[in-house]
Amino acid sequence: MGLWHVFYADWQMECCGTPFSVGEEVRWPLLFHAADDVLGGGWQDQLTGLAGPVEQGAERVLRDRNGLVVGVGESAAAPGGSDRLVGLLTVETHGGRLPEVRGRVRCVQVVTQEYGETEPGSRTWEPVPGRRSLRSVDASPKWFAGGGGARSEAGLVVTLEVPDTDSELSHTVRRTRGIPPGSPPGTETEGLPAGELAELLAGLSRAGVRGGGGAGRAHRNSLGVRGCIDVPLPPHGRDQPRSTRGRPTTRPGPSIHPTATDPSRPFLDSERE
Repeated sequence: MGLWHVFYADWQMECCGTPFSVGEEVRWPLLFHAADDVLGGGWQDQLTGLAGPVEQGAERVLRDRNGLVVGVGESAAAPGGSDRLVGLLTVETHGGRLPEVRGRVRCVQVVTQEYGETEPGSRTWEPVPGRRSLRSVDASPKWFAGGGGARSEAGLVVTLEVPDTDSELSHTVRRTRGIPPGSPPGTETEGLPAGELAELLAGLSRAGVRGGGGAGRAHRNSLGVRGCIDVPLPPHGRDQPRSTRGRPTTRPGPSIHPTATDPSRPFLDSERE
């Protein structure tokens, strides 16, 4: 069982989505995007690393060496012939026939995004990179608040637990909970009530650190990107229809996050535990 952060855009849900709750099993077509293509970029803890061959067909499909199979966006390309990508997993219900991923929802966070006018007084808005906040909820909404202003809800960050996969996030949770290196995927969620697991995962999916004013403990996530944790993490074995302004905006720039780890490095390295 691998844990994966997935972005679900507001307009995707409002158009064709079915609301869901923590603990529910879902099947979604997933598309891997360059991070800068989603709400202007500036993502941190939510970034995912994948490594494996990209199959060229009617849809570009990546088979990650740790089990996940997803579509790949045109702008998500590895540098220098490397097969390692760093970007954002997204729900895409309006593309072609993308691979569907089955998983159980373990955490849901509403994304509130800040927007700026393209020119003063234009009343045309674009996302401000990295200027967003996350709020944990027990279930996804069908409709999102605040369309047409400088700050509005733009979608969800959902953490999925996907069978027959492993992930960098799962390694981080196992390491955080003190689970011995070499333990199989799935042990990171054993013994945790749903609420505590959701709280733990929300602590590993923060909007980021701005200017040093936050109360959280700064860290760099497993992809080398700076983030923030400010919730207690339980040890292993503890008992217990609106404007299209909200659509992902494509921005020019590199498809690999500049602070990502060496793309030639294998995705999972048990020695790091």
